Amino acid sequence: MTNKKEENRLIAERRNKLDAIRENRDAYPNDFRRDALAGQLHQTFDSYDDCALKKEDIKVAVAGRMMVKRVMGKASFIKLQDRSGQIQIRVERDSLKEGLYQKFRKWDVGDIIGTRGVLFRTQTGELTVKADEIFLLTKSLRPLPEKWHGLSDQELRYRQRYVDLIINDSCREVFHKRSKIVTYIRSFLDAADFLEVETPMLQTNPGGANARPFRSHHNALDMELFLRVAPELNLKRLIVGGFDRVYEINRNFRNEGVSTQHNPEFTMMEAYRAYADYTDWMDMTETMFHGIAESVCGAAIISYLDHSFDFSKKFNRMTIEEAIEKYNLDFDISKIRDVEYLNKYCHEIGLQVEKSYGAGKLQMEIFDATCESKLLEPTFVTHYPTEVSPLSRKNDNDPFVVDRFELFIAGREIANGFSELNDPEDQANRFRAQVENAEAGDDEAMSYDHDYIRALEYGMPPTAGIGIGIDRLVMLMTNSSSIRDVLLFPHMRPENYK
Repeated sequence: MTNKKEENRLIAERRNKLDAIRENRDAYPNDFRRDALAGQLHQTFDSYDDCALKKEDIKVAVAGRMMVKRVMGKASFIKLQDRSGQIQIRVERDSLKEGLYQKFRKWDVGDIIGTRGVLFRTQTGELTVKADEIFLLTKSLRPLPEKWHGLSDQELRYRQRYVDLIINDSCREVFHKRSKIVTYIRSFLDAADFLEVETPMLQTNPGGANARPFRSHHNALDMELFLRVAPELNLKRLIVGGFDRVYEINRNFRNEGVSTQHNPEFTMMEAYRAYADYTDWMDMTETMFHGIAESVCGAAIISYLDHSFDFSKKFNRMTIEEAIEKYNLDFDISKIRDVEYLNKYCHEIGLQVEKSYGAGKLQMEIFDATCESKLLEPTFVTHYPTEVSPLSRKNDNDPFVVDRFELFIAGREIANGFSELNDPEDQANRFRAQVENAEAGDDEAMSYDHDYIRALEYGMPPTAGIGIGIDRLVMLMTNSSSIRDVLLFPHMRPENYK
């Protein structure tokens, strides 16, 4: 980008031009209406030769940002960019009102322009609009950067996303694809007779996930409120109420660290299905992901960083304990639930653990540290310890674990699902255990939700639920290495933060 001194000089020049415009007319008119987009014109008329275009005499009105300007005496060429792409415009002095061409020559790259004219094809074969009228609609006071790429500009790209979107085709494509992914998920669930609902973001009792919440205060009621960490408990209240299939594509807020995989504000899709168990959701998730790859990305095989994944294949499945055995060759699997041995093993591999941890929590510490990053191929990891799954239904044959899965792809958790706990007494006991954990210093433990227990006491049918991280899914489907690449406005410190 130009240095600061040069940038200030260019801005001053443009402000002078704006002042001159203000002396004669409204500097920001709003009376031009376009009737065509660049992409639509290319799609419809790229197959026409110049003779066919002249025969049709196709008149169009286009508008967009001037990205390129080549002035050549009595005629000039510019490129206008709108939301669909770019179209070339030929501007001739003798085709415009007297004096307009000289004004046009003073317009700058970055200005927003409207033009009316006819389509033709240049000698080089490019589809072009020959301008009969041209209008300056918005004066750009800041020059566009000459280059907008590379690690040195990464923070600036996130901070000034509006410029990133103007300059980078790849950036715009990511967010077009993100929208299509969300649309596909919504249509997939709608077709399966799920009802889309909305639940509160402000909650009196943060629940549904083990996470530290953001706290707020309601002045009129003089009460503490929390930004939701998950919509789970409210969605399951709706299952109790008779909505057998519900989902929400929602914003969640967790007061945790920022990384390439974490943003304090993020998007989840959570869905709940009565008369189903966690295996039903594993099957349904495979089908959904295959559909996203084929429909949105155009192929079942998706490339991500240094890997390729075939979403037409069945996903791998293994239990937590099988994963620990597979990826820790020195682990004594016969002692997989021995607290003393697990404590010792954690210390041997450099993990700091609390004395209060049971076998299940210790297993998860080992799994997180030694297994998760190695799960490259799409893999459902199942049978999580009951100790770390306060909302999941215990396995009928082994109460140490619950009927739960997490889906890992490229070493990252993408989805979490389980058969829901619908026994109110068991759920009450699990909530009490969470309260004890909180009192012992666990700031991510859940609180006791009395109303949710009351809802379960009315009776919730056998139910299975799933949460899919939309941001991480978009990262995967767009080959983006950081969550900031798939968020239009990622969380960042203020520019002058000290």
